[in-house]
Amino acid sequence: MSVTAETGAGAFGHPALFYRGATEYLAGTVPFVWGGLAADEPVAVAVPGDNLELLRRELGADAARVRLLDMTEAGRNPWRIIPGVLRAFADSHPGRPVRIIGEPIWAARSAVEYPACAQHEALINLAFTGRDATILCPYDVDALAPDVLADAEVTHPVLIDGTGRRTSAGYDPAAVIDRYNQPLPVPAGAFELADTKDLAAVRALAHVRAAACGLGAGQVADVEVVVTELLSNSIEHGSGSGTVRFWGADGEFVCQVHDRGRLTDPLVGRRPATPYQPRGRGLLLVNQLADLVRLHTGEDGTTFRAYFHA
Repeated sequence: MSVTAETGAGAFGHPALFYRGATEYLAGTVPFVWGGLAADEPVAVAVPGDNLELLRRELGADAARVRLLDMTEAGRNPWRIIPGVLRAFADSHPGRPVRIIGEPIWAARSAVEYPACAQHEALINLAFTGRDATILCPYDVDALAPDVLADAEVTHPVLIDGTGRRTSAGYDPAAVIDRYNQPLPVPAGAFELADTKDLAAVRALAHVRAAACGLGAGQVADVEVVVTELLSNSIEHGSGSGTVRFWGADGEFVCQVHDRGRLTDPLVGRRPATPYQPRGRGLLLVNQLADLVRLHTGEDGTTFRAYFHA
């Protein structure tokens, strides 16, 4: 099994690699890396820790020529991956084709995280339209559920497995974006502050309730920043106010802001800020600080939900 990157000016490739076991994993990824290095193309690898070490050992001295990231840290919140991992690497090499291995979905991902992961994979295609880059996404066939593998066929135009390489007949990333644009039910007992513009009051309440859920001082400060940015976004870009909700237990805290505006830009919060960009960094900051962000937008408005784990 081997992978050949698409090449050419403005060419973007986004194949999925379906693998079983370490042997197939290395057969599908190492030639991709070596091919990039041989072509003098910048190469990055962002995969879960065990697979990162597997690749590091196999690459030997060549590992020093590759940007290596543990995706369980860099991509813990899937919203961080496009701006903070993929675009950050590609944009640091302007005018050059790049190769990236990105593995954002692994067996330990929770059911709450997965919709954000699937949407991330679909949105890569939009975020890199016209870019000279190839992003190879490995999927562990033995560890991942059949519906996850089915989604991979919808979000990747090219599929690679032990039998070879083929075009995905089911490729339709917009369908996955829509399918996982799911309503976010609020649990009973959540604290609610309806239609508010009072940023100071919301910050104070967030501080008290996050601390009561067992978050440390640094995380409590992050919660304050996140809820402030989300409500500010609703005030400025939504319906002029927002309904804020908090809940949590057992070391997890959730804050949510809903407004009556409808989000039309699927890449909001996922584009890197430019050096001279004076505004528009709020959602990027939210994505960086929260452990997970979920979004739902529809006729009744837009909801951003941020999760924090102690």
